[in-house]
Amino acid sequence: MQTALGALVLAAPLAAQPGWAQNAQEILIVAGPRTPESLDQEYPPTEAVHELRRNVNERLLTYEMKKGEDGISYEDFSKVAGALAESWEVAPDFKSITFHLRSGVVSGAGHPLDADDVMWSFERGWNLKSNFHWYMTQILKIEDFDTAFEKIDDMTVKVSIPNASPLLEKLWINSDLGILDSDTMKEHLTDADPWGQRWLATNSASFGPYKVTKYAPGQEIIYEANADYYRGAPKLKKVIFREMPTSANRLAALQAGAVDVAEYLSPRELSMLGQMPGVTINKVFGNFVHRVEMQNETPPFDNPKVRRALNYLVPRDEIAKAVYFDTARPTKSPISEIYPAFTEEYYDFGNDVEKAKALLAEAGLPDGFQTELGYRTGDQLEEELAVILKTAFAKAGVDVTLSKLPASTLVERYTKGQIPMYFFRDMAIVPDAAYVANLWLNSNSLIDYSRFHSDEVNELINSALTSTEEEKRLSDMKRVQQITMENAPWVFLFNPGYQLATRQNVKGFSWYTPNGNAWFDFYKE
Repeated sequence: MQTALGALVLAAPLAAQPGWAQNAQEILIVAGPRTPESLDQEYPPTEAVHELRRNVNERLLTYEMKKGEDGISYEDFSKVAGALAESWEVAPDFKSITFHLRSGVVSGAGHPLDADDVMWSFERGWNLKSNFHWYMTQILKIEDFDTAFEKIDDMTVKVSIPNASPLLEKLWINSDLGILDSDTMKEHLTDADPWGQRWLATNSASFGPYKVTKYAPGQEIIYEANADYYRGAPKLKKVIFREMPTSANRLAALQAGAVDVAEYLSPRELSMLGQMPGVTINKVFGNFVHRVEMQNETPPFDNPKVRRALNYLVPRDEIAKAVYFDTARPTKSPISEIYPAFTEEYYDFGNDVEKAKALLAEAGLPDGFQTELGYRTGDQLEEELAVILKTAFAKAGVDVTLSKLPASTLVERYTKGQIPMYFFRDMAIVPDAAYVANLWLNSNSLIDYSRFHSDEVNELINSALTSTEEEKRLSDMKRVQQITMENAPWVFLFNPGYQLATRQNVKGFSWYTPNGNAWFDFYKE
């Protein structure tokens, strides 16, 4: 209680300042679990970083939006629209795309957009060999920068790739591929830091609806509107994001009216808030996955029968009610359920203890085995899941040691293959089955942390990344799902959905694949 009250005291001074009170309709105060770890778009993406990029770094292309039956706006994956590029052409052979930049676009620093900004952003990303480089080499198979990227004139840029790609157009919608204001960036380059990594880690320079005017890691980040944003000035002139790591504090702040928005509350807290007047709970199922990954190269998890056995031990109905309060759906495929080519045809993991025991016996483990399951310190939901799974696995003789670890330690251990089982939550932000499969199932992927390997899956994914025959791609991705479910590289748990709690006067909630809130869409009544 004292901690919660402390959070409210921290928030109170804003409301007390006369200047703020006069503009309350134009200011949004948000409580979230953590501030972005870096403002540089080459930093590895996290949930907090994804939200930052959605609001600051404008992209070349976007999706049109459509209203769902629930009244929430969603991306229409069938309709690509222009963003910084007013128009574009994809070559008939799907080996090049030409962008014609929108005139009159101005950055948060007041600099007009031109082809030099685009080319400099491409060159920076390529040379830093991080996010941009990964997309270009792993998805578009680009090998040489000078061959691939060309400035045609002051407002036109062309990208050429060695093989056809069905993602040549959609990839540029990705929030990781925002265009930087090169004029601003060049003011902060040094011989020791030729690409401005040090400066961009704590500052923003792009053409989006907001710019960052204060960045205090671990405390708060303040966004101020880009009045010259090409889609029009944002309704919210300032967004103040406060870090409150404990969800109980975020809940208390929202209840007291000290914040307008509370991110990532627990299902239990959301269930309680749903009965409270003056608060709105926005819910979408989206594309999150929450699962337990097993180290497929470490015995006994190198045996698919062991991995399948654990899947038959999960009491999903109990978890859905006791942990998620019916806000989640079981994950039934490695492919996001809202994306084309998804099928649940190969999912058969009911709660069947006898079947699990039989599989373990066939694997030579009739008495079970000992193992370890890692989860994040401070993550109440994962702790609840871990306790339930420990009890469930014990019914087949699987003795699980639960390891509560700082997030950084857990990530370090599973990226190095040093922990046999661990919770993993992520989302694939390009709505394409081959893209999703490439992320998590291709042996060459940087994030195939479970070390799953199938030569056939690798071949099917690599083929689908360069094929433009849509029927064959769909067929190949169906086969990938079949192989994956048969081999069960993970303990398939739930799509937890995305929920956002707001004060009732906050409107404009919309959903995008990175699950980050787009403050441009929000307004206050």
